Amino acid sequence: MDQGRALTGILIGSALLVAADAPTQLPIRDVRWLAAGVPVGRVNQLPPECYRPPTDSKERRSAEIGRVAFRAPLLLGGQAARVGLSCSSCHRNGRGNPDFHFPGVSGPPGTADVTSSILSSHRGDGMFNPKPIPDLAGDPATRIASRDPAKPDLEKFIHGLITQEFDGPEPPRTVLDGVSAYVRAIAPANCVGGEIRVSAASLIAEVDSALGLARDEMDRPTARLLIGAARSNLGRMDERFQVPGLEGERKLLVESDSELRTLQDALGSSAERALWSKWDKRWPARRERLQTDAPRSLFSNAVLTKL
Repeated sequence: MDQGRALTGILIGSALLVAADAPTQLPIRDVRWLAAGVPVGRVNQLPPECYRPPTDSKERRSAEIGRVAFRAPLLLGGQAARVGLSCSSCHRNGRGNPDFHFPGVSGPPGTADVTSSILSSHRGDGMFNPKPIPDLAGDPATRIASRDPAKPDLEKFIHGLITQEFDGPEPPRTVLDGVSAYVRAIAPANCVGGEIRVSAASLIAEVDSALGLARDEMDRPTARLLIGAARSNLGRMDERFQVPGLEGERKLLVESDSELRTLQDALGSSAERALWSKWDKRWPARRERLQTDAPRSLFSNAVLTKL
């Protein structure tokens, strides 16, 4: 291994070690990206999304697929996926993230070095130059890539971000088009309301949205990614149910994840229909129990701040 690659490996290892050893020792992955001094309750809050689904049904479906993928760590791949980073880790609800801090990648809170060798073997420039994370609903004049749907600029930019900036795998075309459609549907004029609570109900809605799209998705790689995104949200719930007395709820989540993993592997096979039927029979009762018991979990800031 040459010196450059060895240094990159050391930087990656150091960053992951520090990120995994957050001072709070809380099981919630998003806590690892909180800047020092930020109250842990911030992980249960999101800014308004500023997203308006397109009126055309085909465009709306594409944007909804993109919205799911935007929140899925497996879209980025590489070191980002390994530690659970997704597009929404930096752009919470499609916005910015003034509380974000990743060791070795961030300078002041809310910044990231997009040419860091820690996350990219393609664009690492050997310099530490973190920049503010942009709000995707910010001033259109500050946008790096045009969102004009008649131009391919945005698709090219997002493709490079996934495959070059984060060393991710080639995304399915349906997913790339979807993420582009989602970003185009984010605009300052769509910003209404105040902060949004992260709750069991909101993550369950994310699971249901991803699976609803996956169920009738003809492109198999896209369907797999959508089911993977649903599984990631089950994992986010599991993090918040890691409280004594909620072992039964975590067992339900593990069982649910196992069923989705089996379904993910069976897409296109003769077993797929039966597996969807099995999910439809079991998930409603599990979903109800999770929502009922959420006030005793880390979804509650009162519980969260006691740990």
